[in-house]
Amino acid sequence: MDLFKALKVSASGMDAQAMRLRVVAENLANRDTTASTPGGDPYRRKTITFEARLDRSLGIETVRVKRLGRDESPFGTRFDPGHPAADENGYVKVPNVNSFIEVMDMREAQRSYSANLAVLEVTRGMLMRAIELLR
Repeated sequence: MDLFKALKVSASGMDAQAMRLRVVAENLANRDTTASTPGGDPYRRKTITFEARLDRSLGIETVRVKRLGRDESPFGTRFDPGHPAADENGYVKVPNVNSFIEVMDMREAQRSYSANLAVLEVTRGMLMRAIELLR
């Protein structure tokens, strides 16, 4: 494989995983964000979908973010009659963010990012050695 193609593939993977980490960070930051009015919806978990895309100029497939979506799973509830968003029974809707799932997703994205970074570093080293040989 052409070294420049390897750089392009690993860079696109790093971009996609960086976006995934931003989505996970936003979900974790808002895991306790409730509505401010009775019956209002709290923060809804965001999702990310990737797709392979053919780069016709280089003849390689890269990854990119296909879309950012929302998790349509139901909200949980918590009994808190003093909360401004409590319904007539005293229950407040809470976000559909599961911290355990978010942390696992974060670790997977981090490992994938690190793997792409390692490929980038090895490819860069190979290019540097090739340049040294040409001197």
